Amino acid sequence: MARALRLAERGLYSTTPNPRVGCVIVKNGRVVGEGWHVRAGGQHAEVHALQSAGEHAPGACAYVTLEPCSHHGRTPPCAEALLAAGVIRVVAALQDPNPLVAGQGLARLRAAGVLAECGLLAAEARELNIGFVSRMTRSRPWLRLKLAASLDGKTALSNGASQWLTGPAARQDGHRWRARACAILTGIGTVRGDDPQLTVRGVEAPERDLRQPLKVVVDSHLDLSPDATVLRAGRVLVAAAQADEARIDALRRRGAEVVLLPAADGQVDLPALFAELARRGINEVHGEAGCGLSGSLLRAGLVDELLLYLAPCLLGDTARGMFAMPALASLADRRRLVIHDVRSLGADLRLLARFE
Repeated sequence: MARALRLAERGLYSTTPNPRVGCVIVKNGRVVGEGWHVRAGGQHAEVHALQSAGEHAPGACAYVTLEPCSHHGRTPPCAEALLAAGVIRVVAALQDPNPLVAGQGLARLRAAGVLAECGLLAAEARELNIGFVSRMTRSRPWLRLKLAASLDGKTALSNGASQWLTGPAARQDGHRWRARACAILTGIGTVRGDDPQLTVRGVEAPERDLRQPLKVVVDSHLDLSPDATVLRAGRVLVAAAQADEARIDALRRRGAEVVLLPAADGQVDLPALFAELARRGINEVHGEAGCGLSGSLLRAGLVDELLLYLAPCLLGDTARGMFAMPALASLADRRRLVIHDVRSLGADLRLLARFE
């Protein structure tokens, strides 16, 4: 199963909106076939592994990181492919959270006399597909908010200057996290201040042509300039709260899509935006925003994980912070996190933390 998980990771950048899945076929204590899901619309991991196993598949055991599907989508059901190949045992790491499957694949195998088990390395399989699980169980993507800050928690000088707080290794690592996401989210303040590309650059992906995530700009009043760099290439979705047909037409002529999602306060309804992203098959969102939008996302309960790069420097009290949040009356009101990973990247530190 550990080998199957490593195979599944090869689809880290390419399978969206599908999950990342790997499969290993074993017979008489020997690996006879293996495969992984390379990209959406292509053959699933089990089919690749069965083709690799060939004549050795009958009587074999399949180790697969996600329950074999039992429904017809863009490809036939994998449960039926395993049965047709004569596999006699299937070990799945994780039950598929997709309501179209949700145990039915394993049930189909058991009904046909196959020994079907589930739960081996389930936590690791869930981590690999945390966005897919989020979309299927919560009807919203997993939001990983990326921040680069000084050791005193500042992201930019008071005049907005922030390039570059962190070194090349940290910035390259950030692009790898961008690449695994289905969408990159930012706010109009960041676009106007930094004029970013919001593209994935310098990431090697031998199994596919580089997939550029959807770029999502939260722009309540449609202040985005048609000349902004973010509009020069790739898919762009602008979330707005106010309708201005002239500005909408100008953005559409530049290839952007505009969706109106007004909240009662005249700003973009962020929970509605995340529900819309889930409807579009977005599993993981990589957020790169200023303290205003970051604070709004945090207050809305939409931030699942912080990807924090800390540079060994101090910027002082007048520099800009990470989150625009109301003052706390008590330490009991502080937001608690659990640190899941800490590592060095050049001179910088990277922390991965999740809210309790």
